[in-house]
Amino acid sequence: MIKYYLSLIILCSIYTSRAQVIASDINIKRDSVKAVKKANLAQHIGNGYIPLKYFNLDLRYLIKFNQYEGIRTGLGGTTSDKLSEEFRINGYAVYGFKDARYKYSIGAGYRLNQEHNTWLNASYTDDLQETASTHFLTDKRIFQFFEPRLLNISLFYRHITKSASIQHDFGPKLNTETQFSVSEIDPKFDYQFVTDEGTYSKYDLTMAKVALLWSPFDIIKPTASGNVKTHNGFPKLTFQYTQSFNGPAYGDFSFQKLDFKASYHFVYNKESHTEIDLATGIAIGDAPLTHLYHAYPNNINKSTIMQRFSVAGLNSFETMYFNEFFSDMFSVLQFKHYFKPFYNTAFSRPQLVLLSRFAIGDMKTPERHEGLDFKTLDKGYLESGFELNQLIFGFGLSLTYRYGAYHLPEIEDNFALKFTFNVTL
Repeated sequence: MIKYYLSLIILCSIYTSRAQVIASDINIKRDSVKAVKKANLAQHIGNGYIPLKYFNLDLRYLIKFNQYEGIRTGLGGTTSDKLSEEFRINGYAVYGFKDARYKYSIGAGYRLNQEHNTWLNASYTDDLQETASTHFLTDKRIFQFFEPRLLNISLFYRHITKSASIQHDFGPKLNTETQFSVSEIDPKFDYQFVTDEGTYSKYDLTMAKVALLWSPFDIIKPTASGNVKTHNGFPKLTFQYTQSFNGPAYGDFSFQKLDFKASYHFVYNKESHTEIDLATGIAIGDAPLTHLYHAYPNNINKSTIMQRFSVAGLNSFETMYFNEFFSDMFSVLQFKHYFKPFYNTAFSRPQLVLLSRFAIGDMKTPERHEGLDFKTLDKGYLESGFELNQLIFGFGLSLTYRYGAYHLPEIEDNFALKFTFNVTL
């Protein structure tokens, strides 16, 4: 009888252990599936999308604000892999309440190669673009939830652009895109561009661009649904070359642009790190002001420091007034050091950030750009200060000071006191 009970206990133990192992395997698989789903969701949101069943909603078009359009709101997105892995349709439609105009874009892409994520794309766009801003083709892979500098931009140009491009990844760490476009440009401010052939207030541009984004120290993990970035490595290097053509069958001007930016983060621990960012560019030939450079200004031209009180940008010159400087060659170097937060609660996580920025640039023929009074950056522009971020509900304060060759006579005009807004997901 004792042998019988012992045998029964052993058999029950073996069965229970096996059941526990099976249950444990099921839980591990469930946890693994959940982890992959969370990673995919985080990747989509990091790229600026909310994934739906057959459509990914683009967060960039929901709502924005600027000085020309006022409130700008609309919808946009792209079809998902669940609809098709071979083709996609993307687009957006927005409305500006101040200028009372709709803007839109419609595009499509066809996958030529899955291993290298090679896509042939085409699009038609009727929208606004900030004057003298640089847009890298690979920037659409980078998304910021809040871009406070957009609030105070006033100089835009309308462009109606037809484009075709080839997107190709030589690997998960090297992304490229080549684009050919034809655009009708209409500056929405008083501007004339003087050339040897005449004076232009509106013009056509035909351009070819080649861009690449290299992230050599990212760590990529292959999954069933594609590659997932598990470590955001530095430096990140972006190059872009632009060639504009002129002639009866092309555009009005011929010019070349070479742009480069680099970002490096020195991470000491989870709560303290240093950021160094470099951006540089040069335009050669008959380039209009709309396609030259500013140095990321973010200060309103008002008389007192409290009238200029607004929201600080992420990588902008807080004491530099909008439309104060333009260049056909420029370089910007920015430094930020993030200290460990003083304490950490559900509503408050105060963190001190020291910052310093330097910009230098020049323009060979500023007299060719009529209608605007501006300076160049040939003497070098300096500002330094600090941020005290996430004092409560993500809001903080920043104070920066303008000094050096472009120091202003009135001391108060050299200071910029602003809100900061930072949210960590």
